Order: sequence, then structure tokens, then C-alpha cells
Amino acid sequence: MTTRVFIPRDSGALAVGADDVATALTAAVRKRNIPIEIVRTGSRGLYWLEPMVEVATSNGRVAYGPVGTRDVESLLEGGFLAGGPHKLRLGHVEEIPFLKRQTRLTFARCGIVDPLSAADYRAHGGIRGLERVAAMKPREIVEEVVRSGLRGRGGAGFPTGIKWKTALDADGARKYIVCNADEGDSGTFADRMIMEGDPFVLIEGMAIAGIAVGATKGFIYARSEYPHANETMAAALAVARQEGWLGKAIAGSPYDFDIELRIGAGAYVCGEETALIESLEGKRGMVRAKPPLPAHHGLFGQPTVVNNVISLASVPVILSEGADHYKDFGMGRSRGTMPIQLAGNVKHSGLFETAFGITLGELVDDVGGGTASGRPVRAVQVGGPLGAYFPRSLFDTPFDYEAFTALDGLIGHGGIVVFDDTVDMARQARFAMEFCAVESCGKCTPCRIGSTRGVEVIDRIRNGVEREANLALVEDLCNTMKFGSLCALGGFTPFPVMSAIRHFPEDFGACRVAAE
Repeated sequence: MTTRVFIPRDSGALAVGADDVATALTAAVRKRNIPIEIVRTGSRGLYWLEPMVEVATSNGRVAYGPVGTRDVESLLEGGFLAGGPHKLRLGHVEEIPFLKRQTRLTFARCGIVDPLSAADYRAHGGIRGLERVAAMKPREIVEEVVRSGLRGRGGAGFPTGIKWKTALDADGARKYIVCNADEGDSGTFADRMIMEGDPFVLIEGMAIAGIAVGATKGFIYARSEYPHANETMAAALAVARQEGWLGKAIAGSPYDFDIELRIGAGAYVCGEETALIESLEGKRGMVRAKPPLPAHHGLFGQPTVVNNVISLASVPVILSEGADHYKDFGMGRSRGTMPIQLAGNVKHSGLFETAFGITLGELVDDVGGGTASGRPVRAVQVGGPLGAYFPRSLFDTPFDYEAFTALDGLIGHGGIVVFDDTVDMARQARFAMEFCAVESCGKCTPCRIGSTRGVEVIDRIRNGVEREANLALVEDLCNTMKFGSLCALGGFTPFPVMSAIRHFPEDFGACRVAAE
């Protein structure tokens, strides 16, 4: 009997030797004449345990990790192919606490299936949403997404169904679906995990969006820094066409829809939807003034829906299980689940998908296990390089769009970066301004000039030069950037700067902006 062994080919696992483990295991079993089948999956998202190797047993899949090449011989001697004991044995995968307490809707298949197997995808609930919408009217599909309460998972949190409805109602010779896969926020990797571990769910979500708004063409705008994700995505698109999920009369419906993969050059600002559209059109990635909105006048001047990877990957479960099922999860206006990415100085780094409402403290202390260094947590940044810094005194904040907005913060793409008590928050504030200066497209003055002046002023504060006056100047500068910038790059940079000053005044010397 051939035993199935699952080894991830996710970038995070490859970086710590997953390919070497697969090679070593193949050689070791060949020497012993043991028949096994190695399935290369995506990651489950338990990155501190990668490479995590799973073995299919009669009682379910048993995990071992982190596995190195030196562990292969002892694993085989200990009978791990039958789920036997070993110091690296983690037990049945579903019982690992980090996984057991999750609610996996969007990431239900990640780490379980062969990412490029259409049969695996279908066997684990895939394509049901697309088959259902084939018999629905476009407006019915849009209304289902509206009722689900799904909001953009890329950062803005705008209701996805409303965006689709706007595009559906817009007049245009042709309409487009654009997937923003330009995942550039620090501490985020959810988009990459989907593209590498379950690419068909993104394809299915885009096809449903295309039918819903009347689009026949889609584009995935991906990062050049994600070679493995792009390779997997390109291969998945070819398989989807063979399966009839893309092309003419998709999934037996009367609708045509196809997707093209485009690779960006790595500009952070191209994560902003209008700069992304400019880049897709072959121009320099610069922000457009709004209005007009892309849903009215987007790619090539036509109505365009621009959604993030996770937004689109959440659509198939909504259409297969129904809007009511999806909106049962969450709190307030934040419905469904959010894939939260724990990174930085944290013991249990990885992806944790859960319903909105869990507190920041639960995520950092309970799920993340505190710092990897063992030192006290001093601050966490939520929402990427433009997100606010939260001190421990705010760890009772629920993970919810409105709760974070009320504290001058943002959920963004769901990234949480943890810092221990050795962090210098004045340096972090300086970095935020420097990041903005480096990544600015240069179109608007508050972002282009304000960020450069911001670096200079924070340097003066750190050097003890007229601290009170320069702190007042930073606050004034942040107000100008927040309300005068064309896009979120300049508009959100004040979040990390002002939160660092407000919550950690001791790092800036005598401070006029007192901690609240």
C-alpha cells in the first residue's frame, strides 16, 4: 500500500528547506523499497513549524515539524509513515491548537490539496459557487454578495457588493475584473498563500465577479517578488481553461470570461487601485485623482472592479454556502472571517483565519504566544507600514474595522507585526516617513515633500533639537498629509507616526502630544 506524504511547496516552507526534505525522504524510502506518494501542497500557515510534513493514516493526517533533512532517517525508524512517535510529532493536524481554534472559510483548502489538481479542488468543495451562479442572473449574484456583508480585504474595507453593483450599473463597451495581488505590506503573506496553495479559489472568485458585473476579461496584477506564486498561478490558469472554468461558456454557463496574469515591477504605490490601473495600461504607476471611480472609468476607460486577492477568494464560499452562512460570522459591520497574519518578534508566526471580534491581545498573547525573544511585548503595528502602533493598554480592542478606525488605526490587509521592549518608537516613526518618501509616486505635494520633511523633523527631535517645536511641526505636517494627499500612501503615513508619538512619548523626549 502506498502511503501519501504531504510536504508544502509554499515559499515560506521552501525558504527553510522543504525541497531538501522532500529530496531526502524520496532517497531514503527508495533505499528501503517503501512505496510512498509525495504530494506538494501549500502551507497550513504554521510558519514556526515549517517544514511541516504530514502523513495520511487510517485515522487522518498526522503532522511532524519542523522537519530537517537530518530528521528523515529517525522519522522513518520511528514509524512516522504510520503516524508513529517521534520528538517532532505534532499529532493530528486538526487538533493542533493554532489550527483547531480557527474558522477557515477562505483558507479551507490551503495545505490540504495539491494546488494544481482540479480533481482535488472539486473534491474539497471547489467550483460549486461558479456552478451555482451559472443559473443565476447577474443582479442576483451581486445582491448575494451585498447581503453577505463582505468588505474589501485589501485595506479600505469598502463593501464588495456595492462596488460590484456600481460596475454592473455602469455603461461601457467592455468591463474588467482586476485582482490586486500586489501584496506589499510588511508582515503580510495571505495573498501569496492563496496563490501558491489554492489558486483555483481566486480564479473561481474572479469568474463569479465577471459574470456578476458583465465582464469578459480579468487581470491578476502580481508582484515580481513572488516568483513561486506567479508560476503556480500561471499553471493554474492553464488547468482552469482545460477544465472549462475559463474561456467560452465557463462552467456550462452562457458567459465567457478569461484571465491574464500580469507581473508588476515592485512599486508599493501600485497597490493603490488607480496606480495599478495605470501600470496595467503600460504607463508609469501614478495615482489618479478620484472621481471618476474605477467602477465607472477604470482600465482602458471602461468600468472596472478592482478587488484584493482575499476579497475575491472569499466569494466562492459565499455563493456555494449562501450569504446568510457567511454573515453569521463576525461582529457589527465586519462580517465573515479575516486571515490575520502574525509576524515580527512573535513566537507563533503564521496565518490565523478567524471571525471578526477576537481581541488584539488574544491574537498576540494567546494565538501568537508572545514574543519569540521572550521579552515583554511593547507595541504591535496593525495594517502594514501605514498602520498605527498599538500599546498593550489597547490590547482589549476587538479586531473590527470600526473599532480600529475609532482609535486612528486600520486593519488594512490583516498584518500584525510584534515588537518587544527593545524597540525604539522614534526610529519606527522615522521609518514610516522614510518609507513614504521612497515609495511615493510623486504626483501630490503633501506626500512627495511632506514625507521628506517629516524625516528631517523627526531626526531633529531624535537629536534633541527644539523637541517641543518640532513635535508640533510633525503634528501639523501629519494633518496636511492626512487630508491633502491623493491616496492612502501619504494619507495613512500619519497613522504610524502619530500613534508612536501619542502612545510612546518617552521615546521622543518631552512631548506636547500626551499619551491618551
